[in-house]
Amino acid sequence: MIKKDLGLLLLIVVVGIVVAIINPRFLLPINLANTANLIGLFGILSIGQAYVIITGGIELSVGSLVALLGVLFVDFVAVQDMSWMLALPLILVLGAAIGAIHGLLITRLNLQPFVVTLCGLLIYRGAARFYTADGTAGFAFGQSFPDLEFLTAGRLYGIPNTFIALVIIAVVMWVVLHRSVFGRYLYAIGKNEEAARYSGIRTGRMVMSAYVICGLLTALSAIYFAMYTRSISPASHGQFYELYAIAAAVLGGFSLRGGEGSIVGAVLGTVLLQELQNLVNLLGIPSSLNFAVMGGVILIGVLIDQQWNAIRAQRRLVSAARQTEAHMADQATVPVTANQD
Repeated sequence: MIKKDLGLLLLIVVVGIVVAIINPRFLLPINLANTANLIGLFGILSIGQAYVIITGGIELSVGSLVALLGVLFVDFVAVQDMSWMLALPLILVLGAAIGAIHGLLITRLNLQPFVVTLCGLLIYRGAARFYTADGTAGFAFGQSFPDLEFLTAGRLYGIPNTFIALVIIAVVMWVVLHRSVFGRYLYAIGKNEEAARYSGIRTGRMVMSAYVICGLLTALSAIYFAMYTRSISPASHGQFYELYAIAAAVLGGFSLRGGEGSIVGAVLGTVLLQELQNLVNLLGIPSSLNFAVMGGVILIGVLIDQQWNAIRAQRRLVSAARQTEAHMADQATVPVTANQD
């Protein structure tokens, strides 16, 4: 863990202690389990968003994709009587395909990620509403899929399966990002895409791969959310979820300029956000202030990130100056040998 992650972990512990003192219900097993479930749901989204942000991009269509893919999954399973073992991989492939389309538009047509994904936000939300005729998609009374419900909404020894899935995905994505050539290429692209291209990295393929990963994880999260709510109103389902994902990534140390961040940080950012949401609920603060809290958290996270980068840059300059002074001092103390000729 880097210093940022340790600082964020310490903040989570401090906030947790404060919340527990103010309202002991925070430590009730049912509350902790529900919070862990939400951490799993939003954490998967945050990891996908983090892969895009590391390249210097952004994915604004996450919430609308959760609505569209969730509607499709429920319709396939509950209405079309498609086996969930077929519907699940089909939704995952569709999510990856949408991510690939975003990547192609950005890398081949040189469109801005903000523009592409903003258009996606509008298109997918409209498509979800059109598909259901602006109605609600859900399971009929008495419909039950025990295996699917256990995998997506069940618990293992009291721990939500969504949280277990997040841990597994986080470990895999951590290895990919921090212990593979692919991950190093993504960091290089985020730092300086032109320099990465001149060094031989196929930047277009790497960026597109990041959007594919984001689309795949968004599709998986859409399935979890669909089974969690069991009823989807496409006009509101998944609304502003992209902000939760971006906020968690930024809090976790991912710079919106690209080239910085860690998967551990993104997960911890998700934990902190859900902890703050829990604080709002337990203290009886109006739910209308949820987004105000989230906006404030994002702003604070960006300010801390900027100050941290400024401090690191200043330290590097001071270190370089000291090394230069030491080198010049060594040169000055070298004895001059007289010419014997």
